[in-house]
Amino acid sequence: MSEIILTIEDVDPVELYGENDVKLNLLRRAFPDISITARGSNLKLSGEKKFTQSAKGKFEQMVRLLKERKNLPIQMVEELMLEGNNPFQAHLNDAAGKVLVHGNDGKVIRVKTLNQRKLVEASERNDVVFAVGPAGTGKTYTAVALAVRALKNRVVKKIILTRPAVEAGESLGYLPGDLKEKIDPYLRPLYDALDDMIPADKLKYFMETRVIEIAPLAYMRGRTLDNAFIILDEAQNTSSLQIKMFLTRLGPTAKAIITGDLTQIDLPMNTRSGLRKAIDILRDIEGIDVIRLTVDDVVRHRLVKEVIKAFERDGVQQRQQWEESHGRIPFRRPESNDEEE
Repeated sequence: MSEIILTIEDVDPVELYGENDVKLNLLRRAFPDISITARGSNLKLSGEKKFTQSAKGKFEQMVRLLKERKNLPIQMVEELMLEGNNPFQAHLNDAAGKVLVHGNDGKVIRVKTLNQRKLVEASERNDVVFAVGPAGTGKTYTAVALAVRALKNRVVKKIILTRPAVEAGESLGYLPGDLKEKIDPYLRPLYDALDDMIPADKLKYFMETRVIEIAPLAYMRGRTLDNAFIILDEAQNTSSLQIKMFLTRLGPTAKAIITGDLTQIDLPMNTRSGLRKAIDILRDIEGIDVIRLTVDDVVRHRLVKEVIKAFERDGVQQRQQWEESHGRIPFRRPESNDEEE
């Protein structure tokens, strides 16, 4: 029998334990064979020595992450509790180069999940990477961070960020303003990511001198993009011809990341997404990699993960009900909204 008492210093216990001890309860569920009691600034672990020592190690990692990051998202604790795994050692070892970029006000931008780390490593090894996954998994943000890092390190001379201007249930024509004002809302997520990473005056200069360019996908036609880090965002809303056009713009020293969410396709019914086709036919080409992020990589509000899971369950239930009532597999559009085929 072993008993360990840990004293918490220099961190906010509420942020460490979570509201209603939600984060501490993740530790308890990960180590059901020991007793974990929190009293004030002390945490007591009681049980078999091998379990108390393991729990101590996990808890100390939680404290170190909180001290370093100033916050401790619940999804990070969930990943940390994976048995025999320490996926966030990257956060504890800056010397290993796991910091992506230093943003505004000293903000340190890092990978937050295992698959985000795989995306970073895949981009370092390959010139073209597809990053596919549901909303909130950090696909775009991580890609922009990699592009900014490449620019700061002078690996590339410019950054080009592009999206298809596809309406998500709303009409582009009815938006007020000129063409630029109509299109800018579609590109806002890209601006938001850059705002986090580059000071406003410097970003304005980069935009004016076209060191950083943000434009609709249609504006890429006919160009050769070289010495550049290029991101095609929301690629699930491209046609096959559009994504082929984009990929054939790449110059000899260009790097590209193509992001998309195959569960949120806004193309007209029976129009096949070029993203899925490109992944199908290009995945085995050397220099091209595909990284699939999942609901476990969601880094937005904890409810985003639950919303995605709920819609997935509803989709499965609807298909099952249809099959039971009709005795066969339902017809689906050629480009279904399923993440996996």
